[in-house]
Amino acid sequence: MQSTDRSSASLPPADDALEAVITDVELRLAGLAQSLLERDGGAIDTAATALQQSLARALDTVRRAARQGAVPPALRQRLVVASGQVATQRNTLARATAALDRAIEVLLPREASGYTANGAAALQAHSGLARA
Repeated sequence: MQSTDRSSASLPPADDALEAVITDVELRLAGLAQSLLERDGGAIDTAATALQQSLARALDTVRRAARQGAVPPALRQRLVVASGQVATQRNTLARATAALDRAIEVLLPREASGYTANGAAALQAHSGLARA
């Protein structure tokens, strides 16, 4: 997480709401990252759902703030950093999923299509054709 001055004392009320949702997204991102490090499936699911809800709230709040005026540069930068963290975590999860799929394929290979050591008999047994 980026270290910035998050004092809301100098922010207008609309910026306070934006500050709060950005902070929540950052906390949820950190929670998901911790769950990923611990490889706790249940915690990952819970953290991912919480992050998704937090991102939806943040998007809504940012849209409202943008309609009322500009999003302050410091808060915009935090959003960019958070967005980059989401992309990084998504990429990490995609790579982990691909690695898991490869490992499962090695452990439980799919049946080969075509002729096998058993020859045509194996193909006929799995062809779906009925013989009279």
